[in-house]
Amino acid sequence: MAAAAGGHAGAAAEARFISSAKGKGLFATKNIRKGETVFVERPVVSSQFLWNALYNYRACDHCLRALETAEENAQRLLGKSSLVLPHPEQCSIRKDLHQQCPRCQVTYCSAECRQAALEQYHQVLCLGPSRDDPTHPLNKLQEAWRNMHYPPETSSIMLMARMVATIKQAKDKEWWIKAFSQFCSKTANEEEEIVHKLLGDKFKGQLELLRLLFTEALYDEYLSRWFTPEGFRSLFALVGTNGQGIGTSSLSQWVHACDALDLPMLQREELDAFIDQLYKDIEKESGEFLNCEGSGLYVLQSCCNHSCIPNAETSFPENNFLLHLTALEDIEAGEEICISYLDCCQRERSRHSRNKILRENYLFTCSCPKCLAQADDADVTSDEEEEGEGETDDAELEDEMTDV
Repeated sequence: MAAAAGGHAGAAAEARFISSAKGKGLFATKNIRKGETVFVERPVVSSQFLWNALYNYRACDHCLRALETAEENAQRLLGKSSLVLPHPEQCSIRKDLHQQCPRCQVTYCSAECRQAALEQYHQVLCLGPSRDDPTHPLNKLQEAWRNMHYPPETSSIMLMARMVATIKQAKDKEWWIKAFSQFCSKTANEEEEIVHKLLGDKFKGQLELLRLLFTEALYDEYLSRWFTPEGFRSLFALVGTNGQGIGTSSLSQWVHACDALDLPMLQREELDAFIDQLYKDIEKESGEFLNCEGSGLYVLQSCCNHSCIPNAETSFPENNFLLHLTALEDIEAGEEICISYLDCCQRERSRHSRNKILRENYLFTCSCPKCLAQADDADVTSDEEEEGEGETDDAELEDEMTDV
């Protein structure tokens, strides 16, 4: 069961309690070299973002593996169906393995994913012939969420739906409730701030509407507390606090494979120039939305605290929901492993600016070595940073969280 729920392979780290103020942290259990994979972790539950799916970013309904070939991916992002990619053999997508649910036709990358989804949550969530029926309670819930949470997306109501469905289907319901209870929880005031951040100024009315629709679609007596106003807010905040962004891309996988080709210098220069121009053209057409995107709950990764000088980073190099934590520096046994919740540009800003972003998005003030060393700096941003304040938004944070 562990592999299906928050499983991780070859972990060189463990979670430890630090303090009531800081909660848990992740610590190395052995010496880790720079570039080494600390662990590979499977989420307890995950889900693609709803707008992302609606805009035809086709991903496996279970593991979020991109389903388009690299060429199809590039054609859609570029709006150019005649585009032909060189080296098509470097595309890793196996369409012959794809399968659909026979009842609702959602697509999976493999028979293994279809079976895993069916065994964990899909029996409860399968819409059957009602997939396109706007009056079905689950479709009403998803439509309400899309009307409240526009791109750039940072969470999904379906992550919560899959949590409920997982417990409803489970033989050992207490095991799953305990698995979900491992994630960081917040005070009532902090929960309200998280909900406000996700839903905007009208969050109280919107949260209540979502709760009523969530109850209509999924109510379960065993989980009755999750459907009360307080319990639903806590569930919502748990997902908002602990959800890790996931990004997958068949085009990105193809580019990495092409980078590894051993080519004559002229061919290498031509291929690199083609790829550079392709990304420039795609950016003009599709902007920053290149990946299939979603979020998941990862037991070990959620224990990683933030540092403005991180010694590890997360990525999704397998083009699915398997999270790789990789060391950015040599890490000694017993040392805390930290990631950054900020992107590269944000980390170069002043302590005041960094902490403004962290307080707004994660409700804490950083006390990493870099912030402590800059503690005497003035609590003002430079003119240049002041101009950029408005650019600090969920999209930048999501970009950093969904590296592939």
